[in-house]
Amino acid sequence: MKKKFTRTFFISFLCFVVAYGGIGYYFMNHKNEVAVGVEEEKEIDAHFDEKNEILFLLLGVDAKDVSKSKGTRTDTMMLVNIDFNTGDVKILSIPRDTRVDIRGLSGKRKINAAHANGGPELSVKTVQDLLGVDLDYYVKVDYKVVKEVVDAIGGVVVDVPMNMKYNDPTADPPLHINLKKGVQELNGDKSLQFLRFRKGYKDADLGRIRAQQQFMKAFMEQALKPKNLLKLPKMISAYYKYVDTNIPMGTLSKMAFSANKINTENIHGATIPGDGQYIGKVSYFIYNKEEMDILVQEMFGDHLYTNKTVE
Repeated sequence: MKKKFTRTFFISFLCFVVAYGGIGYYFMNHKNEVAVGVEEEKEIDAHFDEKNEILFLLLGVDAKDVSKSKGTRTDTMMLVNIDFNTGDVKILSIPRDTRVDIRGLSGKRKINAAHANGGPELSVKTVQDLLGVDLDYYVKVDYKVVKEVVDAIGGVVVDVPMNMKYNDPTADPPLHINLKKGVQELNGDKSLQFLRFRKGYKDADLGRIRAQQQFMKAFMEQALKPKNLLKLPKMISAYYKYVDTNIPMGTLSKMAFSANKINTENIHGATIPGDGQYIGKVSYFIYNKEEMDILVQEMFGDHLYTNKTVE
């Protein structure tokens, strides 16, 4: 049976590495070792303990140190709800160019500027304001985790939709992309190039999101092969180096032991409705508020603010 694969790269990957990373934490904690890159908390979130579900903001960044990446614009932003009772995963992609108000900044800005000016905490507040959701947690993932994990599983076969060529030696780290159109096996470095490429898609960010979906389908098919379970230690190592979160450790490890309930048939994804537009010389994604509110109600109705005030 063909799997419904509407999820984007980062959340699918995150479900995988958070689960196994949590298992890794459990064993490492029993050896009195400290997990790097994740807050040293052992508490279990009260809502998660009662409902066995969690809502968090997933942020993708490209930085030398994921835990010290404030000042960097986010490259990927998704709101994620995982229900470990039903195995349902809901993902709402928020295009990086979405035009919004950001607390403390004058005028409308691209939503990826929130992280650059206030780190993941301001990103969370900005999404609260935009969508009206009761949101506390974030998970920040550095793109470099892709390189290590793809190499660990021996590469991913992807149909590259166009010739991809781009060079920016001034970027930090430098960005060099050179991929040919067609079906090919991508190693970790080439997978990173594929995911970082932005400029050639006809429908901009939405096209890139679809490319990430295609990559993730191929990645998961390869990663879930029995032989790759032996590569688990390398995946856990990558998790600790390149993932930063404020989810309490007790919750994270409990998530790990419930992760087997997640079924790929029950992963549902959507993107904020809207269109790309130029305002002056700047390209933005302008969301359709009426359609967005309906979508958010359908996906995250139990997590909406009613009479609450976002602080």
